[in-house]
Amino acid sequence: MLSFVVPGGQPQAFAVAARLRLFARATSLGGPESLVEHRASVEGPGTRAPEGLLRLSIGLEHPEDLIADLSQALGG
Repeated sequence: MLSFVVPGGQPQAFAVAARLRLFARATSLGGPESLVEHRASVEGPGTRAPEGLLRLSIGLEHPEDLIADLSQALGG
């Protein structure tokens, strides 16, 4: 599990999440697949999570594939 803040708030965080191909958009723990979640959306109104925060749950996919997917989603 790791998280990071995408500059530009919610719109940019949503854009990054939408570009990910190997990470499923879901809230879960303990599964074998890699997941991405926009924490503020999950927590709803009154959240203290930054609007640009994405949380990743790393699954069993090959690490180099996940790194490449994250890199392309972030524009690198």
